[in-house]
Amino acid sequence: MTFRRLRILLLLGALAAALSLNGLEQWMARAWRGPLEVQVVPINFDGSDGAAAAIAALDEKDFDDVSAFLEREIAAYGVRVSPAATFTLKPELRVLPPLPPQGGNVLQIMLWSLKLRWWVYRQSGSVLPQLGTIKLFLLYHTPQEAGVALPQSLGLQKGLIGVVHVFSDPGQARQNRIVVAHELLHTLGASDKYAADGFPLYPQGYAEPELPQGPRRVAEIMAGRFVAANGKAVMPDSLEHCVIGAQTAHEINLDAGFRNRFGG
Repeated sequence: MTFRRLRILLLLGALAAALSLNGLEQWMARAWRGPLEVQVVPINFDGSDGAAAAIAALDEKDFDDVSAFLEREIAAYGVRVSPAATFTLKPELRVLPPLPPQGGNVLQIMLWSLKLRWWVYRQSGSVLPQLGTIKLFLLYHTPQEAGVALPQSLGLQKGLIGVVHVFSDPGQARQNRIVVAHELLHTLGASDKYAADGFPLYPQGYAEPELPQGPRRVAEIMAGRFVAANGKAVMPDSLEHCVIGAQTAHEINLDAGFRNRFGG
């Protein structure tokens, strides 16, 4: 066997191993046989005192409402896991993750995804990958002007990685948790359900799609907003006003419970 053929076989073997590990990791995370294991890693994105204070005050109990939201919603599809997720707060990280390319093409985005996954592995401090563990990096911001939009958060199914931009203002903690839950569900395979203008897509982005289109008070979590009486897309106050809709339930592998509930 020539060296070239040996190298090709080794590369194919490495690719097959990576695909197998990805499949195993997804099965572990999406089996719903026990709580999701979630690591939370805070990062001071802008180096501000406000972000530093928010990180210093952070506690694992701050994520109890995310677990309670998941437990409530998966129970609606016949899946009983309590708690639905366990959150482990890791020490603050002093380096930023690779940021996604602005307007990048498919190849650039793929390369960035690989770079991010390698970065996450390096930060883990572990030789072996932590299969089945969701890693959420919370990047705290203290905007200097009111109404400033944060960079877009993201969740990757491959690698179970979330990069979540949040506000350091304690008054926005509950809405931060909505973003955390949204990106966490991305890592399990859920897709966005809003249009480019931020409005929920109908019907999959509506909490109650069986009702006529009109004002709502509850949001589908992957839409992140509901249409209020004034016709504007509004973010709910907390996870108490969010649900996991039928399409999202299918995407995150609640199919057995879905069939039990809807007879499909």
